[in-house]
Amino acid sequence: MKKIKATVFDKKFDDNEDISEYIDWSKAKRINETPMRVAVDFPKWMVESMDREASHLGLSRQAIIKLSVAEHIKEKVSLS
Repeated sequence: MKKIKATVFDKKFDDNEDISEYIDWSKAKRINETPMRVAVDFPKWMVESMDREASHLGLSRQAIIKLSVAEHIKEKVSLS
């Protein structure tokens, strides 16, 4: 890993240059990525619909729920 001054790094980043050679990826962390358990009750018809969609896409029910919520949030944020 090469070292450079923070101001140079920031300039390269702002200019959309490749900065990967200056980052130690083994120490990289995503913030706010710790999973949290949330209990949600769905009506039976909704669970059955999710299961059909999950089966069709080869995903788990949990993955379908996460994708749906993420898409909804992304859509709301982009509209703001």
